[in-house]
Amino acid sequence: MALFDYLIPFVFGLGLLILIHELGHYSVARWCNVKVQRFSVGFGKPLIKWTMGKDRTEWVLAIFPLGGYVKMLDEREGDVPAALRHRAFNTQSVWRRFAIVAAGPLANLLLAVVLYWVVFVAGVDELKARVAVIAPDSVAAQAGFQDRDEILSVDGVAVRSWQDWRWAVLKATMDTGEAEVRVRTEDGSTVVRSLPLQSVVVDEGRDDPMVQIGVRPFRPRIPPVIGSVLDDGPAAIAGVQPGDEVLRINGETVDDFMTLVQKVSASPDERMRFELVRDGSVHELDITPRPEMVDDEMVGRIGVGVQRTEEGADSMFVVVTHPPLEALSLAAVQTWDMSIFSLKMIGRMITGDLSWKNLSGPVTIADYAGQSAKMGLDHYIKFLALISISLGVLNLLPIPVLDGGHLLYYVIEIIRGGPVPERVMEIGQQVGLALLVMLMAFAFYNDINRLISG
Repeated sequence: MALFDYLIPFVFGLGLLILIHELGHYSVARWCNVKVQRFSVGFGKPLIKWTMGKDRTEWVLAIFPLGGYVKMLDEREGDVPAALRHRAFNTQSVWRRFAIVAAGPLANLLLAVVLYWVVFVAGVDELKARVAVIAPDSVAAQAGFQDRDEILSVDGVAVRSWQDWRWAVLKATMDTGEAEVRVRTEDGSTVVRSLPLQSVVVDEGRDDPMVQIGVRPFRPRIPPVIGSVLDDGPAAIAGVQPGDEVLRINGETVDDFMTLVQKVSASPDERMRFELVRDGSVHELDITPRPEMVDDEMVGRIGVGVQRTEEGADSMFVVVTHPPLEALSLAAVQTWDMSIFSLKMIGRMITGDLSWKNLSGPVTIADYAGQSAKMGLDHYIKFLALISISLGVLNLLPIPVLDGGHLLYYVIEIIRGGPVPERVMEIGQQVGLALLVMLMAFAFYNDINRLISG
């Protein structure tokens, strides 16, 4: 079942992004009166195939899902009847060919805007941008940050959640290497602090940038009070009830719920003596945590949940929502920012400033798809938006074989007043294919390395 927890979100998400991409090509081709012969999601042997429309377009769902294509009438791929020559792709003006090819990546970027808009309007339950300083010698501590500081803005851009705060730090790291941060302190005063980011490295295998500057989300103390008890869990079998407060485990004091979780997780299949307070009386119970495999690690579970209080939730979480028009503007800005950020990351990998370990393949993407789906629909939608942006940006790169390579040929054709010679295009296709295979090999290698290293 665990495999399907990741496989289903991955296949559905990737299928949706490919479908939208190819629909971009298809829609503009139809608008330009180009005859579409086949619309395929996936490569290889067709699983499902049907024909429809006045052009008798063949619609295909193929066995290998990592891609798709729209096959148009083209004199370079076979004989075209004279009566249909005006509907062949290769006979269209360079501007029409440019529009048809560009429509695929642009459709992915437009989808990202729509997905972000949905999330921004519906609202997302996010961690508040309140910091806890990890170490007194950290970058944040030296810049004056203190526990419970609430981040209000970075470089003049409002921050409403921890995700906003983290994204602002990433952008500032890639752009200027420093940030002006406006915060509200615990006593309610507002101050501006300069945060140097030159030491932050955005790279695979390094600590998260927030850890590098020395902050984590502020978490208030949560009392070790049981909020819910799973019916068939070890705690229920031992007699634990909602409202019980844990005093000690194996004679050691339990100060908060996180301590309870850590002790139980570290003791799978080991009998533990719990001292609980219930209605003013102390009860002692023996509970043996049930072993469960979580992220390739065996941990203990007793089947209890935290007692969530409104005060605790209000101090940690905020619902981020926006009016429809404002959400549309923010969605467009977010898509643009993420696209530029992706290009900068690619540029730094090319120049050697960033490791190629940052390149991810389908295994890593499937992992993130499953994790985001488990976190909730809003997180999964944001994941789809991010992957849609990546797909759009990747396809716009000027690499032959990709859409961006064809667009480069058309730009050259516009400048020189004639098409690029067939021989040049053939060589370009070969180079582009070799480069694409190399990138895929790097991505798969990184995926396998991540699996092995955990």
